[in-house]
Amino acid sequence: MTTLPASTDKIAEVAEESQRDGAAQQRELGVFLRSRRERIRPDEVGFAPGGRRRTPGLRREEVALLAGVGVTWYTWLEQGRDINVSAQVLDAIANALRFDRQERNHLFRLAGLRLGPAPGACTALPPTVQKTLDAVSPYPALVMNDRYDILAFNEAYCKVVLDLKQVPVEERNLLWLNFVSDEWKCSFVDAESTKLHMVAAFRSASADHLGEAMWQELIQGLLSSSPYFAELWERYEVAAPSTRTKVLEIDGTGILRIDPINLWLSQLGPLRVTIYTAFDEETEAKLRHLVDAR
Repeated sequence: MTTLPASTDKIAEVAEESQRDGAAQQRELGVFLRSRRERIRPDEVGFAPGGRRRTPGLRREEVALLAGVGVTWYTWLEQGRDINVSAQVLDAIANALRFDRQERNHLFRLAGLRLGPAPGACTALPPTVQKTLDAVSPYPALVMNDRYDILAFNEAYCKVVLDLKQVPVEERNLLWLNFVSDEWKCSFVDAESTKLHMVAAFRSASADHLGEAMWQELIQGLLSSSPYFAELWERYEVAAPSTRTKVLEIDGTGILRIDPINLWLSQLGPLRVTIYTAFDEETEAKLRHLVDAR
C-alpha cells in the first residue's frame, strides 16, 4: 500500500471536512425553506385552499411556480442536493415565500452567497473596549460575539443584571445563562418574547458556522439541557439582534425600562457592544441608585 505524504493527507482531510460542512449547510437550507413554505396558506398567494394536502402550507410545485423555477430543481434544493444557485434565483424564491430582510439574508448565507465581506476573527479585545464599557456606567454593557459568548462587561452589568464575575468563564454565554444556568437572576417581564428573539438571532448567525465544533457543541448542549430552547429552535425563526425596549423587574427596586443599543465592532470581527440605556427618567434614577449603592 502506498503511503501518502503528510501534506497530501492534510489536503485530503481539509477537503473532506469542507465537504461535510457543505452538506450540513445544504441540509439546513432545505429544512429552512420547508419550514417557511409550510407557514404560508395557499389562499394568501392566490391558490385555491381546497384539495387534500399532506402537509400544511404551500406545495413545492406551488413555490416553484411562484418563483419561476423548475419543480425538479426546487425539489432538489429542498432536499439538500449539491446544485448551483444564483442570487437572482434566490431572490425569486425569497419573494415567493414572502421573506423579510433577515430571512433573505439567512437564505443567502445558507446557500453560500455572501451579501458583504466575510467577517474576520477576533483573538483579543483591546483595552480601549473595556474603558468604553466602564465609561457608559450606570448603563449595563457587555461585549458578545455572534455565538452569545460574553467577552467583556462592566460593573453596572454585574450590579443590575447578573454578577458575571461570579460565573465561571466557560459558562459566560447569554443563551446558556438564560436557558440552563441557575445563576440567572434577572427577571425580564417579557421573558418569552425576549428568549424567542434571542434564539432566532442565534439561528440566523449559525448559518455561517454549520459544522463548526464549538457551535455544534453549544447547540447540542442547549437542546439536551433545555426543552424550551429545543421548542424555540424547532420553529426555525431568524432575526437580527433586538433593539426593542425591555422591561426588567428587580427585587427592592421595581420596574426598569431599558432601551438596548447595539454597536458593532466591525474591525474586530462579528462582535457587538450592547448597552442597556434608560428608557425614561425614572429608570435613569433607579440605575444610578443601583450602581452607586451596591
